[in-house]
Amino acid sequence: MADAIDVRTLGVRYNLRLTRKNTVRESFKNLARRREGPGHFWALRDVSFRVPPGESLAVIGPNGAGKSTLLQVLAGILLPDEGAIEVNGRISSLLTLGAGFDAELSGRDNILLAGAFMGIPHADMVARMPGIIDFADLGQFIDAPIKTYSSGMNARLGFSIATAVEPDVLLLDEVLGTGDATFRAKSQARVVELMKAARAIVLVTHDMSWAREFCNHAILLEGGNVVAAGEPDDVVLVHEERSEIRRAGGQPDRLPPIVDRGLEAVGSARGGAAAAS
Repeated sequence: MADAIDVRTLGVRYNLRLTRKNTVRESFKNLARRREGPGHFWALRDVSFRVPPGESLAVIGPNGAGKSTLLQVLAGILLPDEGAIEVNGRISSLLTLGAGFDAELSGRDNILLAGAFMGIPHADMVARMPGIIDFADLGQFIDAPIKTYSSGMNARLGFSIATAVEPDVLLLDEVLGTGDATFRAKSQARVVELMKAARAIVLVTHDMSWAREFCNHAILLEGGNVVAAGEPDDVVLVHEERSEIRRAGGQPDRLPPIVDRGLEAVGSARGGAAAAS
């Protein structure tokens, strides 16, 4: 069976002068120009990993490590500047759903809008709507404009939609920490169901308990490079040790390669640490 996600030597470069990622048009212009100038910054470099169906990958790391950029590339929001990425099957991402929500429309109407955004037939979304509304548990607010929602309510609706459309690949960014204990438990159970249905999941999180208890594999990003990959317990331990060194005002040493044949994650840092299968 083909991998759900196959990322090979991925690189994403930002234009600092414009304080944003290059546009699609600029990316085409830069195909023949790969030189790094003073106005460019590599948010990701030489990132490689594979996620088979039914597996879940935790992406951890300090702020600014490139975690959100990686999710945006996987979701198709950003184009890579180098390397290759292959995602097989239907992708569901709260990143793309958030971009598709209309603040003036109700939650109910946004469910249908999100379905259209993902290419799901209207009749299918109408059939899924009762389950989505029930899972989000927004009460009467489901008929209120999205602009009246709190960030937690917005995330709950987005998660309910993203997981109700039976995606082959689910991309999550901290959403499992949203809401009260009841909703968090429901979220965990829903994602476990998706895993059992051979779905692939990528979770960006700062909650190390989620990485340890929920995911099969983990990668640690620092400075846009994969510096550790393997079992979540091992990778989280590396992350916590390096974070403690930084809090004490020090600079962590380079890491030796870490072998993980299940995920087969590879990261070759330029001038930094590396983890290889």
